[in-house]
Amino acid sequence: MGRSALLTSLLAGVFLWISAVQADDRMLLCTCENDKGTCQNGTCEGDYCFYSWVRGVEERGCFFKNNYREQCFSAVERLYVHCCKEHKCNAFSTPPPNIDRKPTSAPPGLPRPELWVAVSLVLLLMTVCVCGFVVFLRFRRAPWKPKDAEDHDTTMLKIPSGDDPTYGDIFDEFCTSGSGTGLPYLVQRTMARQISLAECVGKGRYGEVWRGTWMGESVAVKIFSSRDEQSWFRETEIYNTVQLRHDNILGFIASDMTSKNSSTQLWLVTHFHELGSLYDFLQYSSLEPESCLRMCLSVACGLVHLHTEIVSSQEKPAIAHRDLKSRNILVKRNGQCCIADLGLAVIHSQSHDYLDVGNNPRVGTKRYMAPEVLDETIRVDVFESYKQTDIWALGLVFWEITRRTIVNGIVEEYRPPFFDVVPSDPSFEEMKKVVCVDQQRPSLHNRLHSHPILSAIVKIMKECWYQNPPARLTALRVKKTLSKLDHDSYFSIEKLKRDI
Repeated sequence: MGRSALLTSLLAGVFLWISAVQADDRMLLCTCENDKGTCQNGTCEGDYCFYSWVRGVEERGCFFKNNYREQCFSAVERLYVHCCKEHKCNAFSTPPPNIDRKPTSAPPGLPRPELWVAVSLVLLLMTVCVCGFVVFLRFRRAPWKPKDAEDHDTTMLKIPSGDDPTYGDIFDEFCTSGSGTGLPYLVQRTMARQISLAECVGKGRYGEVWRGTWMGESVAVKIFSSRDEQSWFRETEIYNTVQLRHDNILGFIASDMTSKNSSTQLWLVTHFHELGSLYDFLQYSSLEPESCLRMCLSVACGLVHLHTEIVSSQEKPAIAHRDLKSRNILVKRNGQCCIADLGLAVIHSQSHDYLDVGNNPRVGTKRYMAPEVLDETIRVDVFESYKQTDIWALGLVFWEITRRTIVNGIVEEYRPPFFDVVPSDPSFEEMKKVVCVDQQRPSLHNRLHSHPILSAIVKIMKECWYQNPPARLTALRVKKTLSKLDHDSYFSIEKLKRDI
């Protein structure tokens, strides 16, 4: 008899659950007013209807429930988003009258009362069924069984390591260091119309970089050429799905696709650093040994964050850059650096057992390629192989920085790695002969060995350039060695000041 009642309760619970899910899965007909090409006769279908107001620009449309949380909650000044769940419920939505004076937060559309009742009943029935089943087991089986189950449940609890960064925090840090996962999707979709491009600050095979202004602040706008759209897709995907908030990773704001002069442009909007790339900076600037050390340390810190997998409530997979070079590193006002351009990155998660190499046909910059890439012996199915190629390139970046460091009044002109053995645009075969066949390495000036900081960095460089990839240092080991060097250097300078 008890089993019969239990079965009846379970069936009733499942029936009500299915009914609730089916009711929730019905598509809504929403009023649609935007220029994104998603409207048909002024309407669209989705799980939620929305109305958005961003700095005077209004949009109406619909979206699916998997994007509900990031699109319907906002605490950003001069942004209003209203979401609802009835047919054409967004037709007459308007922003609040005080939208221009203080931040607003639009309440999301509340689920229908009948859905609340159905879900509540299902939860109640499931609770009763579970309790009944546990009691039934307690009386029919050994008494230690429920205790084991309870202990198992306790071990499965996960305590979050910290709160998600709010979008308000990202706005507060807009022109400072750090990187988040960007602005809300609805805001990103209107970015291109709100940014004024001021000047072109760089060009390359990928396209152009412009300084623009948005909400009174400078931003960098990387405009990809159509032939390099895979890099844009890859970088957008990584920034939107991975927690990359770090001082030494370029801060991401948004990505957008816009139409200019009857052609499609792919935009990536990031923090703007007026000193430009490390390549540009080294052309006209020389460094003291202490500044050289801190600059090298900041690049190593950024690479450690990329290479490290974080397993917590805010998971981050491990990332290998695959195109690390001075042109893809930006210099900040405080003399530190941040790593940019993740268009060729490889993603790996040991906890979820996957390796994502993307589908971009580009393989990196030939001048910075490791021997195993040039002779095609790299193990493409092993993530550690990609990290080891980053370490090779890191050593070359350190070499570029140390050339521009003053020791005993001597400093060398900026030159790219292997400038003395290959032409300005070397071929794959030329680099292969120099690096793999002849096993040459960049030349090191004698002055570098006369200073304790630079001689230590030279040692690190040499250990980054081993022909055998597993013999190279890890990014974490480079960071720890440089951190200790920085710490010792700081106290040596303080002691010297006290002695004087």
